[in-house]
This record gives sequence, C-alpha cells and structure tokens, in this order.
Amino acid sequence: MGIFGALTTAVSGLQAQSYALENISGNIANSQTTGYKRTDTSFADLVLSGDLNVNRQVAGSVQAFSRSSNDVQGTLQASSSGTSIAINGPGFFVVQDNTGQVDGKPTFGGGDLYTRRGDFTVDKNGYVVNGAGYYLKGLAVDSRTGNPTGSASEIIKLSNDFYPAEATTSVTYRANLPSAPQTANYVSGDESSWLLGASFGASVTADQSDAFIASSVSGDAVTVYDDKGTAYDVQFRWGKVTNENATSGAQDTWALYYLSDPTATGSEAAWTKVDANPSAAGTQNYVFNSDGALVTPTDGVTSIANLTIDGKSLGAVTLDHGTGLTQYADTNGGVTTKQLTQNGVSSGNVVSVSINDGGLVNATYSNGKSRTLYKVPVVSFYAENQLSHVDGGAYQQTVASGAPIAGEGEIVGSALEQSNVDIADEFSKMIVTQQAYSANTRVVSASDSMMQDTLSMVR
Repeated sequence: MGIFGALTTAVSGLQAQSYALENISGNIANSQTTGYKRTDTSFADLVLSGDLNVNRQVAGSVQAFSRSSNDVQGTLQASSSGTSIAINGPGFFVVQDNTGQVDGKPTFGGGDLYTRRGDFTVDKNGYVVNGAGYYLKGLAVDSRTGNPTGSASEIIKLSNDFYPAEATTSVTYRANLPSAPQTANYVSGDESSWLLGASFGASVTADQSDAFIASSVSGDAVTVYDDKGTAYDVQFRWGKVTNENATSGAQDTWALYYLSDPTATGSEAAWTKVDANPSAAGTQNYVFNSDGALVTPTDGVTSIANLTIDGKSLGAVTLDHGTGLTQYADTNGGVTTKQLTQNGVSSGNVVSVSINDGGLVNATYSNGKSRTLYKVPVVSFYAENQLSHVDGGAYQQTVASGAPIAGEGEIVGSALEQSNVDIADEFSKMIVTQQAYSANTRVVSASDSMMQDTLSMVR
C-alpha cells in the first residue's frame, strides 16, 4: 500500500482519536449527573493485508469502540429527600417512560427500562418519577401483612386515601403509686385523712365527687377513640383503700376510678371504678405486697367491660399494666406515670412519603400512623455492560445483555449515587488522546510531503 496506506491509516487514527475525545467530552460534561456511568474507548487494529507472509504484513489501521462501565459503582452520597434512593452493589431500578398524556395525566405502554438514577420525587398525580422523567415501578404490598401481593411490578401510584379510624381496644398503663399519697386531705402521720375505706363503691356520684377528689390522687389522662375516630379523654384517679398491717395481715390496696360522666349531677355516677379482677365476685381492688409489687391482678392485665365516657359506650377495653404498676415510697406523694398509651387512632390523610432502606415505600399519615404501600425491586443482568443506552441515564435490554434477573444490590434510602467519572483520569486520557491525534496529523503531513516528492520526480 505504501504512502497511500500510511495516509489511510493516519486518517483512521484521526477518526479513532476524535471518537475517544467525544467520549471523554461526554464523561466530563456528565461528571455531576446523578447515576451517570462513564463511557470508555477501546481501540482495535485492522490488518489491511491478507498476505500470509508474516514478513510482509503491515501494522494496519485502527477502529474505536465504546466500552460501558455500567458495572462500576459510583460514590453514594446522603440526600435530604426521603424519596431519593441509591443501589449499593449491582443492579438497576425498573422504570418506564410515559407514552403520552390524557387529561394531564401520563399514559404508559412502552417496555421496561432500567436505571440507577434514584432522584425520585412524587408528582402531582401521585407517581414516583426521577429527574430524567422516568416513572418508578414496584411491587404492591399488602398493608396488613407487609408482603408483596404478586410478583409482577407496576407503575407506583400513590393515592390520598385516608387511613381508617381504629377504635381503642387496649390501654397500656404503667406507673408508680406513692405508699403515702399526699391528697388534699392528707395530714402527715394521719393515715385516716387519705384512706378511702368503704366510703365509695363501684361508682362515685356527682354529690360525692368533691370528697372523692380530695381523698384521691390524679392518675393522669389518655385520649381514646371510638370506631369512627371520635376522641374521648379518660381521666384516672387512684385512692388508697387499706394500708399494710402486719397484725391484721392487711395488704396495701388501691382503687382505680375513671371519669365516666363529667356532666353528672346529684346522684348520677360521675366516676366509675375499674375492677382489678373481673373474674372474681364483686368489684376487686388493686393489691400490692410488702415490697411494692403488684399482686392483683396476677398477670397485670384487667379489662373494663364497657368503657363509657359521657354516655358513649366504647365497648370492652383491656387495661395492661404488666409488671410496670408498683407502689414505692415517693416524697412528692403523687402518681408517677411511666407509660400511658392506647392503640386507637383517628382517621388520617397522607402527609409524607418516603422510601427507606430495602426499598419499602411508606406513607405517613396525619394521625401518626404509617403504612407500607410498595416494595421497589432491584434487577440485574448477566452482561450489564451490554445494555443499550437511552437518554436520561436509562438502559434497554439487548440480546447481548440477557434478560433481567433478581439483583443482589441493596437499596439505600435518602441517598443518591454520584457519577462514576473521575475528572483527573479523564484529563489524563484527554492529554494522551490529544497527543495521539497530533501524531496522526504529522503522519498525514509526512505522507503528503512524500507524495509531492514522488510527483516531482516525473517533472
């Protein structure tokens, strides 16, 4: 081939180095693009001569090819957004692009795409979409069991459905009762000033209310709910009925009352006693042994057969004290509440959405409850670098990449994967590429000069 072969080879070198520079330029331009994977350049030599004589073969020309780095992890960086997610390890999120819009809402019908760009947010229609406009897919989750309802992923769409109200069925109440309660009637050294004795029975009337309050101590209050989510305040008061007496064998006993009718008058019941042992005959008191531990109820659990507040029946409510109801000395003489909670809630609307570690999409409601709605899957490929690039950091499946399989990467919540481009490395490659390009131009110049010399010989 001679001079013309050298010229052709030099031109192929210019084309290859230009191609490499284009990839370097794209990498640098996307060095701050979330989830971007750099594209490297590979060179392959082309043998121009088919001569079997190895002594007559020439170096040949060159071709440039792209080499993806989809399997190279970018740095994970914390994000303040609760819907931003990243993958630690191999794998991709499954997304789709919208095919159009109807009445301002996106429509879908295209195939699945795959991306590691996790800057997702919730749009006005409730879809979870990333910064490039791709819509996240997930597995719907049964809110009761927390398990996926199927194996096929779907476009995640969040609704503004209310969290339903739940009636209170259990109250957890843990507290310490003072061995010497300092009631309004209390006089130091005079136990009779605060002992209730037999003055009050299963209920306290409105006429007796002042005397009852003066002889008892507050046990705090808790808000409970009916099946429609209506709130009711339950106020508790404790009164010491008997004091421990070694001679008579009496133990410390207490009566617990709740305010059942704050508007009661005259002989109407205002306070109702909690039966510490509903299975026994009569209305039982709470009993403590000499070291302050609860004896009755034996398991620390009792039940209010029909909790009634201001004429509203809330049904049976369990009162769970566990081992957390005690009677120890307290210099303040009051009830020290350690826990007073219940399991009912009012209805609530969605106030925030987040995707936590593991890819669970959770909605938080105004009533303080949360619910898992979807699980974001991670898929992988046997040949990740054979995926076809599309705009916005997404990829398409190809024959060379194989079909998607379950991914091994873990989803990290409130995080984003940065570009895997190393600016310093790209600058180094750019310098080498520039020098190689310049060298090829010298070959073109030299070939041109030699051709001019050859032509001059025949003149």
